[in-house]
Amino acid sequence: MRRTVKQLAKTSGVSVRTLHHYHAIGLLVPAEVGSNGYRYYGRAQLLRLQQILFFRELGFELARIATVLDAPGFELKAALLEHRSHFEERLGQLHRLIRTIDQTVATLDEDNAMNDHSLFDGFDAARQATYEAEVKRRYGAHGERGIEHARRSMSTWTADDRTAFIDELRSIEAGLAQAMADGEPNDSPQVHALLDRHRAWVGRSWPKPPDAAAYAGLADMYVSHPDFVARYEAIGAGFADWLASAMRDYASSRLG
Repeated sequence: MRRTVKQLAKTSGVSVRTLHHYHAIGLLVPAEVGSNGYRYYGRAQLLRLQQILFFRELGFELARIATVLDAPGFELKAALLEHRSHFEERLGQLHRLIRTIDQTVATLDEDNAMNDHSLFDGFDAARQATYEAEVKRRYGAHGERGIEHARRSMSTWTADDRTAFIDELRSIEAGLAQAMADGEPNDSPQVHALLDRHRAWVGRSWPKPPDAAAYAGLADMYVSHPDFVARYEAIGAGFADWLASAMRDYASSRLG
């Protein structure tokens, strides 16, 4: 059965706008485009879209997904089994986090003491280490000094300071996501004003606000590290790539 783009959007949960974008970049080409301009998708395209969504969930950027799916040696069943393995690992992590939540709630209800280690069971300290390693890899000694500065400065923050820090980021990201949803060009004055705030936000934990190279490098990390990609895609489909592109334009036009 062939599906129109609207039918596919309803079935998959992927917006029509995103499906049009995937077509435009050659990532998901319809089986047929009718004389009326309607796009029609068959089973092969549905299976390919499923793969795209799996890879996005795993943090792959669109260009990398296209490379993987179009590789001569790509095999669908093997890819599905590999996805299953990755998601089983993630499921185990989520189960540990849920257990920690349940333990903490029980402790609060019973007014019992809970040891400090149990409070953070399921949170992977190694994950933070991977972020820091990526910063060091990209920025070398400068990045390492930045990490140490962030640790020192943030160690003096109060709980209110931390809450305000996170609230500001959420406000910025909400504004950027809305701009993307509204079709705002990512180099518009509105977007640049939000990125002014974002750069200042980054500068609160860095030794100083990032220069053009550092800000563009941060944009690259947002679309190359799976955790960042997953976080931004949870805000909106295509948001990771849109944000990174906006940051690179900002770095070039405003900081370069």
